[in-house]
Amino acid sequence: MPILDKIRSPADLKGLSRRELVELSQEMRERIIHVVSRNGGHLASNLGIVELTLAIHRVFDSPRDRIIFDVGHQCYVHKMVTGRQEQFPTLRTLGGISGFPKSSESEHDAFDTGHSSTSISAALGLALARDHFAQTHKIVAVIGDGAMTGGLAFEALNHAGHRGSDLVVILNDNEMSISPNVGAMSHYLHKLRLEPAFFNRKEYLEYVVKQIPGIGSRLFNILLRLEGTLKYLLTPGMLFEEFGFKYLGPISGYDFDLMERTLAHARDRKGPVLVHVLTEKGRGYRPAKEQLPLFHGVGPFEISTGKVKKEAEPPSYTAVFGQTIVEVAQADPRVVAITAAMKEGTGLDAFAAAFPNRFHDVGIAESHAVTLAAGMAKGGLRPVVAIYSTFLQRAYDQIVHDVALPNLPVMFFLDRAGLVGEDGPTHHGMFDLSYLRAIPNLVVMAPRDEIELRAMVRFAHALERPVAVRYPRGAGVGVAHDSPLQPLVVGRGEVLMEGQDLSLWACGNMVHPAWQAARQLVAHGLRPQVINARFVKPFDKALLERVLRRNMPIVTLEEGALAGGFGSALLETASDLGFTPRVLRIGLPDSFVPQGKPAELRAILGLDADSLVSRITAWLPQRQPVLRKVAI
Repeated sequence: MPILDKIRSPADLKGLSRRELVELSQEMRERIIHVVSRNGGHLASNLGIVELTLAIHRVFDSPRDRIIFDVGHQCYVHKMVTGRQEQFPTLRTLGGISGFPKSSESEHDAFDTGHSSTSISAALGLALARDHFAQTHKIVAVIGDGAMTGGLAFEALNHAGHRGSDLVVILNDNEMSISPNVGAMSHYLHKLRLEPAFFNRKEYLEYVVKQIPGIGSRLFNILLRLEGTLKYLLTPGMLFEEFGFKYLGPISGYDFDLMERTLAHARDRKGPVLVHVLTEKGRGYRPAKEQLPLFHGVGPFEISTGKVKKEAEPPSYTAVFGQTIVEVAQADPRVVAITAAMKEGTGLDAFAAAFPNRFHDVGIAESHAVTLAAGMAKGGLRPVVAIYSTFLQRAYDQIVHDVALPNLPVMFFLDRAGLVGEDGPTHHGMFDLSYLRAIPNLVVMAPRDEIELRAMVRFAHALERPVAVRYPRGAGVGVAHDSPLQPLVVGRGEVLMEGQDLSLWACGNMVHPAWQAARQLVAHGLRPQVINARFVKPFDKALLERVLRRNMPIVTLEEGALAGGFGSALLETASDLGFTPRVLRIGLPDSFVPQGKPAELRAILGLDADSLVSRITAWLPQRQPVLRKVAI
């Protein structure tokens, strides 16, 4: 019987021998590879952290001790150890277990995570709550070196060192986030990998220097006054020591004896401790090790070859953006590109290859990326900021204060807008329309298809003002609509189909379902109008007023939050024009959308063409003409 089949809780790990732990590690890797090959998921990071996760659960006592995994994409072993082994094949599927920690799923998931660099802040909060209630359990934050490039992690380190509460931070150092790590912190950690561990720095230094006859004591006092120079020369991890942490490491993430001794030492010490553990992404599976960016978050693949299973489909929006921005940069040497540790994910790998000196990966630091772009724009460059919709939320103040307020020509390209699928609620790009359209000076666009995305990339470059373009994950629709692509004009939509019974106003990737639904509505005896809004801000007031004066019911369609989104923009504009129209708003509800394949989620949420037809035909007979002009 496999050892893995006997593991039902962390307690089952306590009595295993070293030989059994090695066997269990291999079994877990095989199980992870098997499930991710079918469901997709975060493979490389989980293959690297197997032994470390087992060691953590052998030393600490979950759920009494609270273990927080940063980002959370590295929690697959944790899930299997904490009673979810039988559910593990449902990973990232509709109704299955999440690919990230969820406290509603298990008491062993101490904190919900999905975005980077939050673990130390959350862990310190739990530690302070523990201290407030005079409790004694341990708090552990497991953070990768990629997440350590995020400023939030350093804000938390600074506060934790100041407070001095008992806290264990485990730095899982594998030299990678999604793309290879960049920046001074990455170089610092790389240097530490080459150094031995010193647990008694001051005592060792004092002993050695004072052995020098005649001058030893005086020399030691002089050296101590040199602003800690020798501390940095002789001791790895002094950056963390200066933050107020006891630094232990670096140690191998595959030596059970060393890990458990070190973790036990950290557990039993008073005050904040940082344990630096060296691991490698993709361990035990050659294709993952050789293609780390691909296997960070991968779709279904063949285990024997590592070949990702893909059906023939049109180019992705990401690829179309990447190709087009290279073309724009070839014509304008002022164009530079910025991303936050997602070169491949945002399609900027081609730009980086073509213009290495004009490409800037800032690490997982979205706020810095935006203000960096603002500074570049102020200096005369034309910066492109490509970040996933859900991650750009983290830089909201910088968009407002540093870009929009001074009206600087920064171009934002928001990949993964709308439903992203199996990564679930932390990754759905639900809120971009709501949080962007309130910002003055900012133009907000959404393309109907990949052809219009190409046009919007070029148009954004030509505007010389703040612009945001949001587009979905995955392949484009593959075909353009019957009408030719019209030239873009700020704040002007396009009519794709004329009609008189109702007006369908669609935003971005909802244009194609609206077009399909309209064709079905014709079969129901209706004559719908279909409008591609193109611009969420500024809204096409002139076109809307023409529709309102025709007294047509209006349906708005968006793959974004209804609260404050595109439909809200239409209603607000209509009110400003002095009308109170009959409007059915269709979009994402005021709740977090679960994980699942995008097609499954759209059907459940009523966003596919068949559901749209049912919702619209059910709504129309219940409405009586109540349109009226109001005094303004």
